[in-house]
Amino acid sequence: MNTVTNDPVAEFFAERAEQIRRYPDDAAWRELSNRWLHRAFEQRYMYNFTALGRPIIQTPVDMVAMQELIWSVRPDLIIETGIAHGGSLILSASMLALLDLCDAIESGKMLDPKVSRRLVLGVDIDIRAHNLAAIEKHPLASRIRMLQGSSIDARTIQQVRACAAEHTTVMVCLDSNHTHEHVLRELEAYAPLTSVGSYCVVFDTVVEDMPKAVFPDRPWGPGDNPKTAVRQYLQGHPEFEVDPGIEHKLMLSVAPEGYLRRVR
Repeated sequence: MNTVTNDPVAEFFAERAEQIRRYPDDAAWRELSNRWLHRAFEQRYMYNFTALGRPIIQTPVDMVAMQELIWSVRPDLIIETGIAHGGSLILSASMLALLDLCDAIESGKMLDPKVSRRLVLGVDIDIRAHNLAAIEKHPLASRIRMLQGSSIDARTIQQVRACAAEHTTVMVCLDSNHTHEHVLRELEAYAPLTSVGSYCVVFDTVVEDMPKAVFPDRPWGPGDNPKTAVRQYLQGHPEFEVDPGIEHKLMLSVAPEGYLRRVR
């Protein structure tokens, strides 16, 4: 039932929430979304986009979801595993720059981006030279730090934890090797760094819902993927909960059950 108020913005959000609440009951739409994602993977649709000039291997839907989360959480550190061309790092850095700008406007004091505490920390086992050079030349490079090494290597984990210790509000995004074992070890290493109220986002959980033939040259597939790792991790970590509202409103996310909110 719609509630009439004197606040049109509140009415808008209430109506939207009611619409989203009904989405999971639409089995035909959910099946259509799954079929669309299946085809999108086959056609490499996720490779079609850029973030402020750098390629980003992501769907526009999840890109929008990430900017909403960053704006809401207002982190001063975003940890990302998996760098590729650097588009995700740039997208995150651009949001942190906007947060700094808004803080400056509200305080009346302009901030030097080179001394901002807000940082994106990217980890990748192989940061290719041409990608490294392009990221370092980007106008947002001062907000980005990169570590080359396996995300589950003890030395890498130690470096990331040391960086996290210097920040207050931390968000984590896992998007590297998608096998169950690797993602589970990433969760064990990095999810605890997530601040209460913030998110640990595990991408490509949708692999569990795709036919194995979609990933013929990859070591992951149904039964061995980020979603199976998330489900196992959550069994022993009640401090995290899946935020179903994000998945419900997106309908086309590559991260179903992957938006994990730290609740305590």
